[in-house]
Amino acid sequence: MKPGNRRKFIADAAMGVAGAIGSGYFLSSCSSRRERHEAPVFPDSAPDGPLLKAGLIGCGGRGTGAAINFLNAGPNLQITAIGDIFQHRIDNCRSSLKERMNVDIPDESCFVGFDAYRRVIDSDVDVIIHATPQHFRPAQFEAAVQARKHVFIEKPAAVDPAGVRSVMASGKMAQSAGLSVVTGTIYRHQHDFVKTFSMIKNGAIGELISGNAYRIGGPLWHVNRQAGWCDMEAIMRDWMSWYWISGGNLVDVAIHQFDIVNWFFEKFPVKALGFGGRHHPRGGDVYDFYSVDYTFDDGRKFQCMNRHMAGCTNKSGQMIYGTRGYTNCQNRIFDYDDNLIWEYEYPLDEEGQPTNRLPISSFDQEMINLVTAIRTNNPMNQAHDLASSTMVGIMGRESAHTGREVTWDELMNSNIRLGPEEYKWGSLNIKAQIPVPGTAPAG
Repeated sequence: MKPGNRRKFIADAAMGVAGAIGSGYFLSSCSSRRERHEAPVFPDSAPDGPLLKAGLIGCGGRGTGAAINFLNAGPNLQITAIGDIFQHRIDNCRSSLKERMNVDIPDESCFVGFDAYRRVIDSDVDVIIHATPQHFRPAQFEAAVQARKHVFIEKPAAVDPAGVRSVMASGKMAQSAGLSVVTGTIYRHQHDFVKTFSMIKNGAIGELISGNAYRIGGPLWHVNRQAGWCDMEAIMRDWMSWYWISGGNLVDVAIHQFDIVNWFFEKFPVKALGFGGRHHPRGGDVYDFYSVDYTFDDGRKFQCMNRHMAGCTNKSGQMIYGTRGYTNCQNRIFDYDDNLIWEYEYPLDEEGQPTNRLPISSFDQEMINLVTAIRTNNPMNQAHDLASSTMVGIMGRESAHTGREVTWDELMNSNIRLGPEEYKWGSLNIKAQIPVPGTAPAG
């Protein structure tokens, strides 16, 4: 279908639905029952202002990318300190910043080791960009907030209930101190998702009923142990394969889908019943597939499928169903005859055709929003939402591992804490033990 005809079809379908349910539907969106929600308009660039200096903790690919996103956010921004436990990541990060942004990080501002995060925080920076493996996030986030730094933290918030509680507490402390905390749940900073949320909140599909979340793809990265590596180094290099440091696939990867569903429902599920397993042998102890049924406090449900295997059909995204239709949460709304009744309008190219993409990436946008919040003295704080969405993944994981239905309150009050008490190079009393459902209770 040609773009012009396609847009006409959408308009005709919308008018047909409007005629069936009332011509004021798309204009007022149930305004008689609720105040109309307006989608926020994000700035294309942060405003100018006094120099803001950022320190990067975690210099892998995502950390280096986040540092570049920060520099892209607006004028008068600098990266002045970086830290990681591995020298080669420091070196690669410095090279990338020099090549892509013409930024030089001097030797004396590069910190290596398990205490590198403290030295970055203690340097003369205003903002901390946090992109280490998530096991370390709660303690390092707390240290940054205690030092009165604004913070960007990647997703997820933690790997266990103890970490979730810590991030929630630090988030409250940041709020009291007037600090901004922006998190790596990028879709909350993406124009098409934000506009679709506004449409749904204004009643475009009626009352929400249920949802489905999908994060199904190929195998995640894995690093084979090399001769000469101690236990700690082997795990730190292959951290995605271990629950205590990554949280597992459901927590680390599917959190985007959890966060979107929770955002649109404006609440978090209170219990989970799931299963999963490990089909392909590899190092570490993580499962490679899960299926989890989540229940909200009012009985509504959503279901999540998470799988990371080669040679299978892939699917990533989410669908939310209401009394009048359904949405993919990103850019389309349908009725139950599968008619497309609304579509987000992306910018047009030079020939007047839809580009189907946004002019600013959500990775840049989240940094623009952070810097804008700081410079306009209008703090934003996403810590609690990130921690809560992380907890949804932990609930599903613990249910699948134990074979039991697991509740939010049960886990939030549990003593589950994963990982060693002390971080140092050498042997670890942590062995790969694949969870077996039915053999142990959660907590």
